[in-house]
Amino acid sequence: MRSAVDIATAVGSGSTTAVSVLEQHFAEIDARESDIHAFNLVMRDRAFEMAAAVDATVAAGGDAGPMAGVPVALKDNLCTEGIDTTCSSRILEGWKPPYDATVVERLRDAGAVFVGKTNLDEFAMGSSTENSAFGPTKNPLDTMRVPGGSSGGSAAAVAAGFASVGFGSDTGGSIRQPAAYCGLVGVKPTYGAVSRYGLIAFASSLDQIGPFTHDVADAALSMEVIGGHDPKDSTSIDVDRLDISSCLGRGVEGMRVGLIKELHGVADADVTARVVASAEALEAAGAEVVEVSVPAALYGLTAYYLVAPAEASSNLARFDGVRYGNRVDGPDVTAMMRNTRTDGFGAEVQARIMLGTFALSAGYYDAFYGKAQKLRTLVRQEFDTAYESVDLMLSATAPSVAFEFGAKADPMAMYRCDICTIPSSLAGDAAMSVPFGTGEAGMPVGVQLLAPAMGEATMFQAAAVLEAEGGEVRV
Repeated sequence: MRSAVDIATAVGSGSTTAVSVLEQHFAEIDARESDIHAFNLVMRDRAFEMAAAVDATVAAGGDAGPMAGVPVALKDNLCTEGIDTTCSSRILEGWKPPYDATVVERLRDAGAVFVGKTNLDEFAMGSSTENSAFGPTKNPLDTMRVPGGSSGGSAAAVAAGFASVGFGSDTGGSIRQPAAYCGLVGVKPTYGAVSRYGLIAFASSLDQIGPFTHDVADAALSMEVIGGHDPKDSTSIDVDRLDISSCLGRGVEGMRVGLIKELHGVADADVTARVVASAEALEAAGAEVVEVSVPAALYGLTAYYLVAPAEASSNLARFDGVRYGNRVDGPDVTAMMRNTRTDGFGAEVQARIMLGTFALSAGYYDAFYGKAQKLRTLVRQEFDTAYESVDLMLSATAPSVAFEFGAKADPMAMYRCDICTIPSSLAGDAAMSVPFGTGEAGMPVGVQLLAPAMGEATMFQAAAVLEAEGGEVRV
């Protein structure tokens, strides 16, 4: 039993127990985690305490919540009170936050059971989970290949059966791309639809938290649990809750879906073939598929790799060896900070901090960061224009299937893995990846559905149709 909906129904009705469900998942962890390395921390004792509490609530006749007994994996950049939260960086190794992220609170209140904190590219900067200070995570479908990134640990945990649902953060594709590589559903919500409070920031104007699941219904349930307004997050949209599950059976009859012209030719032939097949499936279900043009989408990669590093440069300045985290001593404060940051940050994080600092520096701000923000505005405007004529848009999630370790050693080759996912991040719109068949070496292909802001319900309607036609990827 791996469906979160099925688990919650069974546990809530008393036909099974949260403890027995957890035991099944820990059997999978014990069997494969040493090979996969999905987790930075496995929370065995805490998980069984949470599961026992759920069972006690059910036994007493209470409502254990919509995710009663569902084993959940949390990306290790989500704050968990009293539990190590490292961002897979040596600079935060051993740090225990004094509070829970809002998403963590909502999941706990919904009856979810936390099995562990998952590995990621350090501070969410990467597309393969090869940049973690604690070693790479492997793709459970083929351990010679990456699981994607930066949320590769959460994706791998769900794909391997270690958890029923995983949660990650998506700044430029860090949920959608690993979902595609691991054969999962992965959702980037509308910016502001899910609270960022307690998410350790990479790029604050882009970061969003979302789920990895085996199916669309589980993703809908997860979004309903974590979504909604949070006064602790000043960017939170003032909406009480998301209503998505009720829309899943409505189909796509009469819907207009735009196939993004500029992103259609950037993927490998095997991936492109599956995107074409997904468009045909939507047409067969009653949707009208038309070609749409979003010219600025091709320049999204350039804008992103100025905007995101600039925000990272500012956000990561707080990790200085003074207030919290690791400290490497020196003869004076300046040397101490330099030593701490040099030792604590990995090469990719250092490179992005330097790039962002340069882009923000006097004499270069207008030439680089300012122009990138103008291009971001253009992306936003062109997406808005496109949505005047279509309900949703469609593209590949990633330009290839999961690649082998070391295959993208060139930074530019790695950055291009996000070419399809970055535009909707810049726009702040909703997007999700849905498995749709396989490509090279039998690895899964993900197709991406894109929706206007707060268009999650319509997006999920189409996702349910694609899921019915796309087949299932099994470990």
